[in-house]
Amino acid sequence: MDYFQLMGFSADGWGHDMLRATGMTVAVAFIGFAVGLIFGCLGAAASFSNAHALRLAAAAYTTALRGIPDLLVIYLFYFGSSSVISGIAALFGSQGFVGAPAFLTGALAIGVVSGANQTQVLRGAVLALNKGEVEAGRAYGMGPLLLFRRIILPQAARYALPGVGNVWQLVMKESALISVIGLVELMRQAQVGAGSTRQPFSFYLTAAGLYLLITFASGQAFRLAEARTMRGLRRGI
Repeated sequence: MDYFQLMGFSADGWGHDMLRATGMTVAVAFIGFAVGLIFGCLGAAASFSNAHALRLAAAAYTTALRGIPDLLVIYLFYFGSSSVISGIAALFGSQGFVGAPAFLTGALAIGVVSGANQTQVLRGAVLALNKGEVEAGRAYGMGPLLLFRRIILPQAARYALPGVGNVWQLVMKESALISVIGLVELMRQAQVGAGSTRQPFSFYLTAAGLYLLITFASGQAFRLAEARTMRGLRRGI
């Protein structure tokens, strides 16, 4: 069977399986990225808090999650949550190991890791703001919420967008690690196909092409969004 038959959409082809796995990869990456954005906003807000405990918690969160290997975080989430579920199931008479949902635990693990990176990106975007504009808003009589909505948020989002785009690309690559807990995403499907047909080069090359296609399309989307947010602003030479 040649490459095009192998990756075709006939009864013997693997095209449908590879496309479904690609959709799973995009889904888990998107959920993980969204969860990470929530954690990033909370972490950045805590880092600017007047409460020392919150600033310390934000620093500990970013230091720990950026220092621990992503694969280890995925294992901790999966086996930790599985142990809790197995313990609860044992109370109702169930015996043996009960695995946690791979999609949910994998997406949460990626989200927590990416949240540490997004915390730093968002913090840097806020620090890049022109302090004169913030002080002018306060002098005008804006309250904290109005100041955040009209001055801080639009400007910080503009500065944060390139860094957030880089975090998205990292999340896409990290999604391949979830294959170790059994989720059939693109990397796992390539492994299954390579083992079944003994044509690993074809499957891994196809997986690489699909990853590149996703990252190229999403990179273009972020560049267009960045160009749109920079309209009307004069850039330095």
